[in-house]
Amino acid sequence: MKSVLSALIFLLGAAIAHAQTAPFDMSGERPKGAKPVVPETVIPRATVPQATTPQVATPQATTPRTGAPQTVTPVAPTQNIPAAKQAADFRRYVVPFADFRLEGEYDRKSWSIYLTPEQAAAPAKFNFAYQNAVVVAPEASQLTIFLNNRAIGQQQIGSPDNATAISFDIPRGLLQPGDNLVTFEATERHRTDCNIQSTYELWSDIDPAKTYLSFGEQDAQRLSSTDAIRAIGVDGAGKTEFNLVVPALAQPGTTKPLLRLAQGLSLLSGMPNETFSFSTDSLPPPGPGKMTILVGTPAELQSLFSAPVAAQTAALATFVRDPRTGSTILLVSGPSWQAISGAIDTIVSPTDRDPTVRRDTLITQRWTAPDAPFLFSDTSLSFSQLGINTTEFSGRRFHTSFNVAIPSDFYANAYGEATILLDAAYAKSVLPGSHIDVYVNGSIATTKPITATGGGIFRHLPIRVTMRHFKPGLNTVTLEAMLLTNEDQACVPGTTSGTAPRFALFDTSQFHMPDFARVAQRPNLAALAGTSYPYNRGLVPALFIDRTDPDTLSATATLLGQMAVVGGHPIDLDLIASPSGVGNRDAIFVGSISQMPTTTLSQMNIATASQASWRPVTSGQGSQPETAVTFDEWRSRIGGGALQQQISLFQDWMRRNFDISLSSLQFMPGAERVFTPSNANSFMIAQGKSATGESSWTIVTAPSAKDLRAGVEAMTSQVDWPQIAGHITVYSSKTGKIETVPVSRFDFVMTQPWSFTNYRLIAANWLSTNILSYAFLLIIFFLLIGITTSGILAKIGRRG
Repeated sequence: MKSVLSALIFLLGAAIAHAQTAPFDMSGERPKGAKPVVPETVIPRATVPQATTPQVATPQATTPRTGAPQTVTPVAPTQNIPAAKQAADFRRYVVPFADFRLEGEYDRKSWSIYLTPEQAAAPAKFNFAYQNAVVVAPEASQLTIFLNNRAIGQQQIGSPDNATAISFDIPRGLLQPGDNLVTFEATERHRTDCNIQSTYELWSDIDPAKTYLSFGEQDAQRLSSTDAIRAIGVDGAGKTEFNLVVPALAQPGTTKPLLRLAQGLSLLSGMPNETFSFSTDSLPPPGPGKMTILVGTPAELQSLFSAPVAAQTAALATFVRDPRTGSTILLVSGPSWQAISGAIDTIVSPTDRDPTVRRDTLITQRWTAPDAPFLFSDTSLSFSQLGINTTEFSGRRFHTSFNVAIPSDFYANAYGEATILLDAAYAKSVLPGSHIDVYVNGSIATTKPITATGGGIFRHLPIRVTMRHFKPGLNTVTLEAMLLTNEDQACVPGTTSGTAPRFALFDTSQFHMPDFARVAQRPNLAALAGTSYPYNRGLVPALFIDRTDPDTLSATATLLGQMAVVGGHPIDLDLIASPSGVGNRDAIFVGSISQMPTTTLSQMNIATASQASWRPVTSGQGSQPETAVTFDEWRSRIGGGALQQQISLFQDWMRRNFDISLSSLQFMPGAERVFTPSNANSFMIAQGKSATGESSWTIVTAPSAKDLRAGVEAMTSQVDWPQIAGHITVYSSKTGKIETVPVSRFDFVMTQPWSFTNYRLIAANWLSTNILSYAFLLIIFFLLIGITTSGILAKIGRRG
C-alpha cells in the first residue's frame, strides 16, 4: 500500500512540474485561433560595442509545394544577458562595403575573408539582413549564399517593406583557417513588366551592419599570432581601423618605423577601406574591424600598460590582453627604439617584395575575387581563369564582370583594341535587335548586335573592345546581353518569370589583350592610384611631413598604407626635415597648404596665393564669389552669345561622333594653367615634375590638418581611390564631389629596353592623340615621296 501511495505522489509531482515548464501568463485568455507565444532565442553580443544590435532570425522554412517563406521570428534585444553567455558570442562582419546591392535579374559578387584556426574550428552561423524592391516577384526570385563554393542557404526574395534578418547554420568543417570565399548570388524577376527597362528596377540591398559570422565559442576571438592581423576584418560599415598608441610619438626617430608598420599592417590585412589613427595617452575602445597597436619601450608604456619582462631585454611583437577591457591588443615593444624597429620588421618582413620582380596579380580578393591578373603584353585568358563560370540565363538582361590589371606604363588609350572571343548561345525565341554590350570601367566600349533568327551558337565570336577606357591598375570589364523576344512584347500575365534558358555564356570564352605601348608618363595620378607609380620602383623617394601631429601622421599612414596595397609591397622612404633635402629624387609632400614650400607649389602650377586664401566655407558663413568664377561669368556675358554656343555644340558633336577634341587639334600640347583650389574643396592631391624635370613630385594637402586627415580617409576608400587621375584631383567633404584637372603636357619616362616594336606603338598612340601633327607629318611624307619620284623621273628622262 505504501509503495502504491508513493508512486501516486511521484506521478502527481511530475505532472505538476511538467505543467509549470511554460511561463506564467497574466495576459488573459487568447482569442480563438490566436497563435501561441514562442519563446525568443537570444544571441548575445558582449564583444560588439555598437549601439545598434543586428537582428538575427531563425532560418526561413519553406513549404514543400510553393517554397513560400514562412514566418521569421526576430531576435529580441540583448539586455539582461548573463555576462558568461555574452562572452561566448563573437561576431565577424563580412561585407567590405558601406553599401551592398545586388541588382538586375542576375547578380553575383564574391570576396574572401580570413579566419584564424580558432574561428574556423568553432561552430558558426551566417547571419544577414536584406530588403528588396517592391517590384521583385518573390515566387521567382531567390538569394543564395555560398561559402567556399558550397551553398549554405537559399532564401526567396520577399522583403519589400522592411529589412528581414536571416540566419543559417554553417556545416562543420566547411570553414578553413585562412581565406574563405563568400558569395552572394541573386536571381530576380519583375512582378508585372517584361521589358528590358524594367530590369533596372530590380534590386536587393544587403545590410552590412547585420551581415556577419557568429561563433559559439569564446576561443574564436583569441588571437594567437601576428598572422591574425590578416583576420582583422571590417566593422558594420565595411571599414577597417588600426589605432596606434605611441606615447613617444613626437620624439625624433619614431616616425619612419611607425610608417613602415602602417604599410605592413595594410598589406597583411589587404582590406579595401583602411584607416590609421595615432594617439599618445589612452587606449581606444575595442570593436569589430578595429585593432589597437601599442608601441613603445616598457618605460614609455608604463602609464598605459605593464609590458612583459621580456620586453626589457629583447624586441617583442605579440598579442596581449588588456586587463581593464579584456580586449586583445598588439604589443610592439623593446628596450630601445632600435629594438622596436626590429620587432616591426618581424611583422612587416613577410610583405616585402623585390620591386624588380614582376608580380602576376593585383591583390583584390578581400573585396572582389579572384585577384586580378596583370597583363603586360600579348595575353589570352579564359573566362574560367577570370572567375566566370558557365551560366544559363532565362531573363532579359544578363550581365557579368571580370577584372584585369594593367601596368603603370600603359600607353594605349588612343589606339588598339582588346578582343573578347565569345563562346555563347541564344535561343530560337531571341529576336534580331538584341545585342551584347561590353563596358570597361563603367564606360561603353563596344556593341555587338544579334542579327540572325532561329537561335545560334557562337564559337570564339570576336568582339573588339577599344582600349581608350583602360587605365593603370585595376580594370573591370562588364559583358551585358540584352535579349528581346515576342513573349516579352506580348507580356501575358504570368509570363514575367520565364524558366526556359534564352542565353548561355560558356567559361571557355577568352579575353585577349594585344601588345601595347609601354612607357610611363610624368605627371600621371592615375598611375599613382593604380600601382603606386613612381614610388613602387625600388628607388628610395623622399617624404616631407610638415609636422608630426596625430592628424598629419594619421593621414600620412593611411595614404602610404593604400599605396602599399596597390603597389604590392611597403615603400621604403627617406624622411626629410626640409624641402631642400629632396634633391633630384621622387618625393611626396604631405601637410597643410600653409606649410607647403612655395617653390613646390609653383613647380606644380598651383597658385601660391592659395596658402592664404584656401579656406573652406563653414556652416553659417557667407560664401564670397571667387575671382575665377566671376571672371568666367563676365567672359560669358561679353564674348558668349549664339556663336559661342554653336561652337560648343559643334565641339560636343565632334567629340561624340569622331572622338576629336580641340586638344587633339594642336601641333604641341598647351602649357599647364595655374590652378587655384576652390573654397568649396577641402582636399587636394597634385603631381608634377621636379625642378630638374627628372623625377616626380606629389603633393597631398588641405587647408588644415583635420581637413587633410578627413580628405585622405575619404579618397583612399574603395569607391573614391580609382577616381584619382590627371594632374590634380580635388575633393569636397561637404558634397563628396571629386574633380580632376587633366594633364596638358607630360614627359615620357622610358621603362622598357629599347625595341622597334615598342617605339612604333608609342608613336602610334601619340599620333592618334595629336591628329594635326599626324596630318602634317603625312603631308611632309607625301611631299618627300613626290620630290623623290620627280628626281628619279628626271634622271630617267635625261638618260633617254
